Amino acid sequence: MHIALYKPDIPQNTAAIIRLSSCLGLKIHIIEPCGFSLDDSRFKRVVMDYIGFSRIFRYQDYDIFVKANSKSRIVLMTTKAKQSYHKFKFKKDDVLLFGRESAGVPESLHKKIQNKLKIPISKKTRSLNVAMSVAIVAAEAMRQNNFLK
Repeated sequence: MHIALYKPDIPQNTAAIIRLSSCLGLKIHIIEPCGFSLDDSRFKRVVMDYIGFSRIFRYQDYDIFVKANSKSRIVLMTTKAKQSYHKFKFKKDDVLLFGRESAGVPESLHKKIQNKLKIPISKKTRSLNVAMSVAIVAAEAMRQNNFLK
């Protein structure tokens, strides 16, 4: 199971996702440019020593990421999707792609990616924190594929 972050821009969120992925054995893919340095003190404060347990792959851009992961299905998590994540059948090698906290992914990527899912939330709210979204969807994908034992 893979988590991909498209140009993440909040160090604490990325650090929390890396920590979660370390604990659950998920691979992390960071599509550059990242909006901060991995030496950022805010990042280090949250990730702590968990980065040593992580499998992190970094890509200069989205096209390089796609080529490197051509055997995996990319599933975009977006507030703009119509289908809910809990009504989707995840596969064990799926890459769950999450957009920037500040802007999501560009419309051009929305058009390229076939599988787009959302987490249903209250109509009074705009979106969940990206780290929480990763935890929610990754847990369901892992449950469906018997990764949770």
